[in-house]
Amino acid sequence: MEKVVIHATKRTVIGKQVSVLRRDAKLPGVIYGHKIDPIAITMELKESTRVLNNTTSSSVITIDLEGVEYAALVREKQRDVMKNRFIHIDFQAVSQTEKIRAEVNIEVVGLSPAVKDYNGVVVEGITKVNVEALPKNLPERFVVDLSNLKKIGDSISLRDIVIPDGVEFLDSLDETIISINNPAAEEIEEVVAAEEGSEPEIIEKGKKDEEEAE
Repeated sequence: MEKVVIHATKRTVIGKQVSVLRRDAKLPGVIYGHKIDPIAITMELKESTRVLNNTTSSSVITIDLEGVEYAALVREKQRDVMKNRFIHIDFQAVSQTEKIRAEVNIEVVGLSPAVKDYNGVVVEGITKVNVEALPKNLPERFVVDLSNLKKIGDSISLRDIVIPDGVEFLDSLDETIISINNPAAEEIEEVVAAEEGSEPEIIEKGKKDEEEAE
């Protein structure tokens, strides 16, 4: 796995004064975790954004803090939605020799023949899986190929994913990731849901009629 590095310096500015850093294109953050006290840091916004946009919650990032390196996971990203930029990042330092738990994204690719040939409906299940592994063994994502779903009723569950060496799934292997339903079954479910949704109105109407009769 390619080493991904973000350079940082120690930060003494805290509280409302942090806004000054942001105006200077700096990104505040904090490192906490394995055998270290929390360290407030400052990063270059442009460099950090480029890295953070291309990493996942299970990506191990190296924080170069004034020459001292910390292997870390991104635990929280705070973003200014209006300005579309990061405003604070929480990193969790990890040990390269101790197993950790993390969520790994599941990425769906390809086109299902059951959708193309039989008008099947794709039903999504889980989108992430909890795993345990050494930081060096953490996968950034699991890729699921829809082209393996060839007929109505086909599905892909966690047990269908090849588990890399050194990685343990913490979720049930029976968890469904993707399945293909019959479009007719989807229409029936929609009709039933609509009928159930209208039931309170019928009850209310009957009650009103009774009151008028009295």
